[in-house]
Amino acid sequence: QVQLVESGGGLVQAGGSLRLSCAASGSTFRINAMGWYRQAHGKQCELVADISNSGSTNYADSVKGRFTISRDNAKSTVYLQMNSLKPEDTAVYYCNVVYITNRALEVWGQGTLVTVSS
Repeated sequence: QVQLVESGGGLVQAGGSLRLSCAASGSTFRINAMGWYRQAHGKQCELVADISNSGSTNYADSVKGRFTISRDNAKSTVYLQMNSLKPEDTAVYYCNVVYITNRALEVWGQGTLVTVSS
């Protein structure tokens, strides 16, 4: 089993920055991909960015050039550095981790609210 604890959300003005963190515990040696999703009010959950075990990254078009995902495998932690934030980035951000047992399983963080004021 893997458990996740997120931190780093909050209120920021447009153009500002925030860094989200998601620390995993438990069977962290089984972790494969790590990522961030978000859900704005009244909208579907969408992938923001993810990062593979080898460090390959993938970003939503809406955040390319502004957000950076990274991971520290020694700390079993994934980060999302968010720069040049826009009001449309306002959402609850969820950490997602895929880990491998006899099959691929995923676990979600509790969510952290990011609010960007104009």
